[in-house]
Amino acid sequence: MLIRADLHIHSTYSDGKASPLEILSTAREKGILVVSITDHDTFAGSMYAKRYTASTGVLVVPGVEVRTDQGDILVYCSGEIDLPRRLDSLIEKAHRENCLVAPAHPFDLLRLGIGDLVYEYKDWDAIEVWNSSATKKANYKAMEAARILNKPGLSNSDAHIVDEVGVAFNLLDVSELSVESILEAIRKGRTRPVYGKAPFRARINRMLWSIEKTIRK
Repeated sequence: MLIRADLHIHSTYSDGKASPLEILSTAREKGILVVSITDHDTFAGSMYAKRYTASTGVLVVPGVEVRTDQGDILVYCSGEIDLPRRLDSLIEKAHRENCLVAPAHPFDLLRLGIGDLVYEYKDWDAIEVWNSSATKKANYKAMEAARILNKPGLSNSDAHIVDEVGVAFNLLDVSELSVESILEAIRKGRTRPVYGKAPFRARINRMLWSIEKTIRK
C-alpha cells in the first residue's frame, strides 16, 4: 500500500512551535499517516509522540537531526540511541543499530548542509532531495547528487510550525504500517518524493515564529 510520510519535522523539544501531539493531529488532518519528529540532537520529541500512535492513527518513526562536525544529518531508527557528532562515526554506529542515515538539506549551506561532502560518503541510505524551506537551487543540487550516487530521494517539510506539516512528503510503498516496514521501504528505494512549498501565510507565520524565538533568547 502507498502511504504519505513527512520525515523531517521539529517540535517544542527543539526549535519548533508545535507540541508533538499538535503535529500528530495536524498530520492526520492532512492525510499524513507517518511522521518523524526530528528535533535537533534529541529523539525526545519522537519518543514522546510514539506513545500516541494508537490513539491518533499516525505512525511515528523515531528520528533526530544531528548537528555533526560536517553538517546536519537525519537519522531514523526503531528506537532511541546515542549518536556521536563525528560524521563517519555516526554513520557507522547508526548502521550497526539498523538505523537509516540521510543528509538534511545538503546544499543549503546557510542551514549547515554538508555540501559537496555528500559525495565523499558512500553509505547514505537516502538523500533529502527536497526540503520545503530550502531554495530550489539547493534542492535541485540535492536531486542531482541522489541521481549520481543512485540513492533514494526524500521530500520533507522541515516544519517548525504546524502550518508547514505535510507541505512536502513522500509516498512510500509498504507492506504494513510499521516502523520496520517504513525503514525497509526507504532502504529498498520504494519511495516517491512529492515536492511542495508552504503557502504564503504559512511562510509569514514561520517568520513570525523565528522572530519570537529570537526575542525569547
